[in-house]
Amino acid sequence: MAVVYTLLVLFLAVFVAGFILLVMGAINFDFSNSEIPPGVNQPVKLRIIHIILISRAVVGKILENIGICSQVSFVRYMQGRKTLGVDPKLFIKDLWFEKVPVRIYHPKVPSASQRRGVMFFHGGGWVFGSLETHEKLCRSIARESESVVVSVGYRLAPEHKYPAAYEDCLHATIHFMKNIEHYGVDPARIIVCGDSAGGNLAAAVSQTLAGRSDLPRLRAQILIYPGLQALDFNLPSYHQNRGVPLLFRERAAFYVLQYLNGNASNLEEVLEGSHIPIDIKLNYRKWVSPDNIPEKFKVRGYKPPVLLDCTTEVHETVKRFCEPNLCPLLAEDAVIQQLPESFILTCEYDVLRDDGLLYKKRLEDNGVEVTWYHLEDGFHGIINSFNSDWLSFSAGKRGLDNIVNFLKSL
Repeated sequence: MAVVYTLLVLFLAVFVAGFILLVMGAINFDFSNSEIPPGVNQPVKLRIIHIILISRAVVGKILENIGICSQVSFVRYMQGRKTLGVDPKLFIKDLWFEKVPVRIYHPKVPSASQRRGVMFFHGGGWVFGSLETHEKLCRSIARESESVVVSVGYRLAPEHKYPAAYEDCLHATIHFMKNIEHYGVDPARIIVCGDSAGGNLAAAVSQTLAGRSDLPRLRAQILIYPGLQALDFNLPSYHQNRGVPLLFRERAAFYVLQYLNGNASNLEEVLEGSHIPIDIKLNYRKWVSPDNIPEKFKVRGYKPPVLLDCTTEVHETVKRFCEPNLCPLLAEDAVIQQLPESFILTCEYDVLRDDGLLYKKRLEDNGVEVTWYHLEDGFHGIINSFNSDWLSFSAGKRGLDNIVNFLKSL
């Protein structure tokens, strides 16, 4: 018995020591590699969230190295572990739209007319995220705007490469449109919405549906700090916020490569800009250029990079970056002109800020009405923190309130 007791004590001691080392390592990594600008409110909270995410990733890597499970699988499991109970104000049901899993949130409060319908595509870099990770956000949107919200559980990379996620979101949206009478939704008030990678998917779906005369016209698109291009990771926001949690510049490029190819090969070339031939860069410079970004967004420092060419081999692996279904910022004017009223949310301390600003300009230049809301103290992923107990950020709630108000205006 004494031997068993001794072994238990030793095991507990090893576990505690390992946990302490893990936390200390995560703290060291955070302080060594991240930079939280003074304009971010409650920076300690942001550091704590970042340290938790780092610790989770490290544990996943350890489990992967000893053959228990992949790091991606572990992180996904941890993200979706927390489930919410019954919502007294919503009917919530899991369904399949063809082969795509969806979760529908329908307000219980009676409505004198047909409701708005919101197709929601979650973020997570096309690699992470699920119906569960954005459950709280979708519930809030449905309750506060009294809209029917359909959250789409699209296939994830690297197992399912581009265009799998886009196709799932498109097919789910078309299915919803064709069966709209079953959900009490006004066919003239269908909106696509997404955050981060989900914003990318919402923009791509909106562009595809813009030319469809056989389907109801989308009423609006809501793009929450969307990633919309992969030609230039050296725009001002990518440099100014390259080490700001929760999305580093390197990770932004890593995720889009995972989505495209299922791996992160040629990451360095993508980051330095030597993955696209100069003639193609110059062709798209009218749309993807720091010259199109207001000067006030360059005051925190920006030095234009040297224009680099690339090898045929490298470009061959990423040539689909020029496809609008992957990078909606590159769509032709004829497509942009047909897009519905738009809401774009950007954050000052987000590498993807300039993607949103450039798309805002493209839409406005083509006569599309745009409502833009900029969180001066916001960072990437902040909307999901609108109601995270003691790790909540007031800026996240402000952003969500503006999204809801926009929906109510439609």
